[in-house]
Amino acid sequence: MGIPVPTELLLLLLLTSGLREMAEACSCIPAHPQQQFCHSEIVIRAKISGEKIVSPGNNSSPYMKLIQYEIKLIKMFKGFEKVKDIQYVYTPVFSSLCGIQLDSSNKVQYLLSGNMLSDGKVSIGLCDFIEPWDNLSMSQKKNLNYRYQMGCNCRIATCYTVPCSTTMENECLWTDWLMDNSLAGEQARQFACIKRSDGSCSWYRGGAPPEKDFLDISDP
Repeated sequence: MGIPVPTELLLLLLLTSGLREMAEACSCIPAHPQQQFCHSEIVIRAKISGEKIVSPGNNSSPYMKLIQYEIKLIKMFKGFEKVKDIQYVYTPVFSSLCGIQLDSSNKVQYLLSGNMLSDGKVSIGLCDFIEPWDNLSMSQKKNLNYRYQMGCNCRIATCYTVPCSTTMENECLWTDWLMDNSLAGEQARQFACIKRSDGSCSWYRGGAPPEKDFLDISDP
């Protein structure tokens, strides 16, 4: 998952062009969980208790249809200033428009991140930070409370090939792809990029220090 392309923009491009081919694939920019958190307006922990298909403004186009997920809010990590309570979240019906299918049996707790649409609805999608709560590492759960937010002024640069080096002080190199051939490696699951007192940024991990050499701060 990566930084989302806004749903409203995707729908606008699709409808104004009249080309269904534009909806053949959902494209996400690879992003560290911290980046997904920082780019989201809303981040919550919730259960999905129901779902139905809705058509905003009674629009007949199938590409405008949304899945309305009814949720039971457990905890809000981000978005207090935008909304006090959330009853529903929305996602496109089609995965090609980055719509996401979730378990609505009221049995699975999710971490959900997304953004506010112009009509006040909370939009979620494939490019957002969405995971079953039990799939998150302990570090990720801890980072949701404050560490990710502390690092939103830092820049995370993804390394795909070597050489790879920082270009500015407030930058952390994300090397999971080089080390693990995965974007869900140790840095994604265990680390946050935090600004230090001197203005530079570096990786921070709670618990025991890692075996790999990309860490320069650990939780005391």
